[in-house]
Amino acid sequence: MALRAWAETAALTSAALLVTLVVFGGLVAARGLDPVAVYATLYVGAFGTWFSLEDTLTQAAPLMLTALATAIPARAGLLVIGGEGALVVGGVATVLAGVLLAGAPPAVAIGLMCGAGALAGGLWIAAAGALRHWRGVNETISTLLLNYIAVAVLNWLVSSPIRDFDQVLKAASWPVGEAFMLGDIPGTGIHWGLAFGVAACLVAWGLLRATTFGFAVDILGGNLRAAQMVGLPVGRLVLATCFLGGAAAGLAGALEVAAVHGFASASLVVGYGYAGILAAFLARQHPLGCIAVAVLLGGISASGGLLQRRFGLPDAATLVLQGILFVAVLATHTLHGRLRAGRAA
Repeated sequence: MALRAWAETAALTSAALLVTLVVFGGLVAARGLDPVAVYATLYVGAFGTWFSLEDTLTQAAPLMLTALATAIPARAGLLVIGGEGALVVGGVATVLAGVLLAGAPPAVAIGLMCGAGALAGGLWIAAAGALRHWRGVNETISTLLLNYIAVAVLNWLVSSPIRDFDQVLKAASWPVGEAFMLGDIPGTGIHWGLAFGVAACLVAWGLLRATTFGFAVDILGGNLRAAQMVGLPVGRLVLATCFLGGAAAGLAGALEVAAVHGFASASLVVGYGYAGILAAFLARQHPLGCIAVAVLLGGISASGGLLQRRFGLPDAATLVLQGILFVAVLATHTLHGRLRAGRAA
């Protein structure tokens, strides 16, 4: 049964990728370009050189974490799309923690900053979980609205209360300081967020796969009434999965501040949270699958500039490709379970 489920998932995922390639290739051909040449360039820009691979893995790092913001609650039957807001809130909390910890040992400060970002993101999404469980508020709508609220709060904070007026080109928060920056993995141009992302996916997989907590979450996600009948603490499970998912996205925001920007600004709002939704769906909500899918989507994003230079495609072409992929994944997701049922019949 497990082998059949895996085969079905692989078949549906492959079908979604194939449909995406055909549709996007048709759009490219309509512009008078060779789809094969475009896809070859897409590969080169994503994985063809060490420089492109570094760029791909750097962009994949936050996607692994924001994918968990959707994937973990989905195991409990929740559709959370608030990774973008949790990332932004996590980034702001990281800056505030970094400023308050000025003068502390760098290793301690960085650890506390990342913890503050994860805590802020976790509480942000847990609030939506609480609204769902105790007030019946749809978590998809509430987390979507929370994304806009988080961005609005960020823009307000960097416009005056925590603005660094030495930054004249754009509104930005106070910097956390060079001493509190993580830097890159030795010998590479990839920041440490990649290691955090992979580790988080591994921990999430172990937690959901090999613990009683994960088993309880699977029961809740499979049948709410069954979970209630066997006495599972539904409210605590909803809050826990939302908190863990939000904490992963909040950690992504913390790493964007501590490993990339050094401050909070509109640069945090680049769509990692929304791309994480696609990563989670393409990975079929599997934490380990989120690693591979994040690398794939990171490669697509990394190759955008090269496609623009060589073929004159707009910079948004990679977003169009991701959008087609998302629609294809949703379409094939409706067939999940039907192939096995048809064979059994």
